[in-house]
Amino acid sequence: MRLIFLFLLAGVIADAQPTITWPNHKKAVIVLTYDDGLQSQLNNAVPLLDSLHFKGTFFLIGDALDYNNIPQWRKVAKNGHELANHTLYHPCITSGDNPEPSEKYTPTTIVREIGLMNYILYALDGKTSHNYAYPCTETSVGGKDYVDTLKRSTYIGYARVGGDKDAIITDFKDLNPLLVPSYGLEGNNTGEQLIDYVKNVVSKGGVGVIMFHGIGGDWIVTPTAAHRQLLEYLKANEKDIWVATFAEAMTYVTNALKTK
Repeated sequence: MRLIFLFLLAGVIADAQPTITWPNHKKAVIVLTYDDGLQSQLNNAVPLLDSLHFKGTFFLIGDALDYNNIPQWRKVAKNGHELANHTLYHPCITSGDNPEPSEKYTPTTIVREIGLMNYILYALDGKTSHNYAYPCTETSVGGKDYVDTLKRSTYIGYARVGGDKDAIITDFKDLNPLLVPSYGLEGNNTGEQLIDYVKNVVSKGGVGVIMFHGIGGDWIVTPTAAHRQLLEYLKANEKDIWVATFAEAMTYVTNALKTK
């Protein structure tokens, strides 16, 4: 009987999720990501991040770049923020007025577009490796999933999808690096809601990836006051919370799992 118990216990231990120790005795990780390369992010998010010495991840659309904001995004990259890939034209099916509906794409054409966007990002930040966020959080185009095609391309290290306020990463063992969940905001959220999410991440000792769009303007808007409230909370609690870029957090998790 004792032998059976020990055998079962060994199986439970083997199946247990690996725990990760965060740098400098931190309790959890928060990743601040911003989609679409919006002017409100340059006007409102970047200055606040810089003032608090936090680094964010900005998923840029090639079609949103112009002669006015290209120098600004180069400066953002120079200041240590992560520039990442959100395709050239942001094709998806959830927006009826999208100029590039994803029904016209195949897995091959969307991945080719992602590769071209990487070259644009290289011209902005000089980096040959970039990460990705699926437009509209959709992993299919033309009715076909393209995650495996993206993986085979080797264009992308890590990719972010959507989720909800319960999208907290604690299952590192089974985490697909090309399907990293995030807390997708619906807009007009409050600082209290964002802080509650962070507290939940800390209580679970995991990684919380927050997906912002507009900050005080543009679309899917997070009010500037709510954004500031969140970042000031993170600053006040940075003893326990590591605010990392998407690349930093995912690279750390990957390397930590290699030692398990």
